[in-house]
Amino acid sequence: MAFHFELSSVIITNMLISEKMAIYAVLASGALALIAIAWLIAFEIRLRRLFRGRRAKDLEDVLKETQREIRHFSEKGSEIDATFEDVEKRLKRSAQNIGLVRFNPYSDAGGNQSFSLAVLDQNRNGFVLTNLYSREASRVYAKPITGGESQHQLSEEEKEAIAKALG
Repeated sequence: MAFHFELSSVIITNMLISEKMAIYAVLASGALALIAIAWLIAFEIRLRRLFRGRRAKDLEDVLKETQREIRHFSEKGSEIDATFEDVEKRLKRSAQNIGLVRFNPYSDAGGNQSFSLAVLDQNRNGFVLTNLYSREASRVYAKPITGGESQHQLSEEEKEAIAKALG
């Protein structure tokens, strides 16, 4: 009888453990069901966004339209890249560095009416323009500048104008 009592207590203990496991299994199943429902709702929302109110048989049309849009934006991106390269090339050649020096080369004319104007691009190429003003005449000289230097002899004012443009 002692053996039977011990066996019964083992069976009862096993039954209590089985009931606890069953409760855990039910709770786990419920949690998994809630997760699955949430996933289905999220999936449904994504599908509605994709279809934009259309039916499921329109999926191929939606994908084709999306592919056309991607191709269109890719072509526009290429056009923008080409335009940007052209703008960069033009910008390098544009007047980016300007220096102006006003001076009085003659004692009979006042007011610093004469000037030297240096206009250079990004590569330090351009020109220096000098105007010498006097009461009797006005003379204008232009000298090309390559790499910040000129093949022609430069006056101090022209050198100063170039230095201001580059500085």
